[in-house]
Amino acid sequence: MNQEVTDFIEAVKVPWQGELCAALREIVHTAIPEVQERIQYKKPHFLKNGKYAAVISTSKDAVSFTIFNTSELTLPEGFEGPPERKTIKLRQGQEADKQAWIALVTQASAGLS
Repeated sequence: MNQEVTDFIEAVKVPWQGELCAALREIVHTAIPEVQERIQYKKPHFLKNGKYAAVISTSKDAVSFTIFNTSELTLPEGFEGPPERKTIKLRQGQEADKQAWIALVTQASAGLS
């Protein structure tokens, strides 16, 4: 794990957002064991074979999670964006469906060779 990403998550001031960022990071690592992490554009980016797999970002009242390479996937309600990447905004009280999202990230990242 990249220390800059750890520092980013630890610096999130709103406790529920920090916990959610850590949970999303764990989802990505479970789905893509060989994932590479880095901070780019001031937010955590997760790469497989040098290609974007996922991004986490925070805003005033939400945590956004973007999955790349999604044009062939059927995503649950709440994900929006162009065919090649979909983003969901989670607000306080909402949680990631861990097992379903691990499967989504695994499927999406399978084409990143």
